[in-house]
Amino acid sequence: MASSSLLSYSPCAACKFLRRKCQPECVFAPYFPPDQPQKFANVHKIFGASNVTKLLNELQPHQREDAVNSLAYEADMRLRDPVYGCVGVISLLQHQLRQLQLDLSCAKSELSKYQNLGGGIASTNSYGLLAAGNQHNLGFNFMGGGGGGRPDHNHHLYHHQFFPRDQQQQQQQQQIIRRFEGGSNNF
Repeated sequence: MASSSLLSYSPCAACKFLRRKCQPECVFAPYFPPDQPQKFANVHKIFGASNVTKLLNELQPHQREDAVNSLAYEADMRLRDPVYGCVGVISLLQHQLRQLQLDLSCAKSELSKYQNLGGGIASTNSYGLLAAGNQHNLGFNFMGGGGGGRPDHNHHLYHHQFFPRDQQQQQQQQQIIRRFEGGSNNF
């Protein structure tokens, strides 16, 4: 019975890659399973097996999985982008975050301008739409369907971002949008 269990045991990806016998106390076995050979190959190519062994032996057992995942990610990124590696991805994400924060700030600024314009746009109805009070048609089309405040009924159903739950809410919302695009002051 013991011999059959030894025959079914598969060495870890690290030992298989290094062409050595996988011992029961193998430091790589829990983190480089046999079905993920590329994970170890990338880590070995970038960091070297002996360096990874030293690193894992210096860490507490509960820290090793995170360390291996970090090494695998860094190795993968370094192979994709040999110059910048993870730093390139981090830099790109930071740039996107700054751009989105800037866009959000601009959108909030625009919203506050329209809320303060004429005093009537500031209230929000129960559907999440800005209710327009006694403001004048300034030639703006806030829903994006056409230019110059002219109604474009073919686009308003696609460009607004609100999705009512029932048909009655949807009809009421469409009426509000049509009035708003048409410049009607009858809210």
